[in-house]
Amino acid sequence: MSNEESRNSLADQAAAWVPPWQRPTPPRQTGDESPRQEDLGTETPPEGPESSKIQQGPAADDADAAAEAEPDGGLAEEPQAEVAAGEPAPTAGEGAAVRVPKKQPAARRRVAVAPEPPPELDDAELRGALEAILLVVDEPVAEATLAEVLEQPPARVGAMLDQIAAGYTASGYGFELRRAAGGWRLYTRPEYAGYVERFVLEGQSVRLTQAALETLAVVAYKQPVTRSRISAIRGVNCDGVIRTLVTRGLVEECGSEPESGAFLYRTTTLFLEKLGLNTVDELPPLAPFLPDDVEELSDATR
Repeated sequence: MSNEESRNSLADQAAAWVPPWQRPTPPRQTGDESPRQEDLGTETPPEGPESSKIQQGPAADDADAAAEAEPDGGLAEEPQAEVAAGEPAPTAGEGAAVRVPKKQPAARRRVAVAPEPPPELDDAELRGALEAILLVVDEPVAEATLAEVLEQPPARVGAMLDQIAAGYTASGYGFELRRAAGGWRLYTRPEYAGYVERFVLEGQSVRLTQAALETLAVVAYKQPVTRSRISAIRGVNCDGVIRTLVTRGLVEECGSEPESGAFLYRTTTLFLEKLGLNTVDELPPLAPFLPDDVEELSDATR
């Protein structure tokens, strides 16, 4: 073969050669069978092995990469990542594993629970409770204190005390319930005072002297009063008697006189309790006990 014929043959072969990226894609084979390259009926160019190593274009590279990346069925699995509402989606540079913050539970509000109302006592139980307390007190007790202890309305306690007092009086008991010194206390009835006095005072000598009784009467009717005024009314010095009455708790100081600065004295709650009075206004009037010539005696002492 001449050189000219050899050149024509090589030219024909080069013209009939088809690049690999333009060749039809062979069908995909499954199983262990290895794909076989179809014989396109083309001849190898004379340049040798290096002429067949032609770089494939970007389209073939992309097709091969997609074929390798796709699993069976040709569908790529989408990454499942739960993103909380309101949170920005993670970017590609943040990594595949994204920790989604847990939603914090809402703070529980404390509901103020109203205290349970105290149990309401029936009339019989309330009456018995009041009588039991009144039997052990050593001084008059106010309605407010009884209502607080029994957890009952003061109005109901006051009405029950009035009912108890009326019941004692109607039944003719030897004791009665009455108001004294701003509270309530049980007292013996006046008609049985002789028997009580005989029982209490028998064998006892702790009694007020006549001077102490007179001084106490002056303080009760003239309070607040100074020592000098008491001495002027009685006509004798009463400093020692005043000290005795203060020690017994029947008289107390209540300030001083603005003009002279002398101490003023008045009766105490114990005085009202001992006499069974609520206020000093309940003291009996002095007019029936005054002599007929009281005005003459008053003029004589001036």
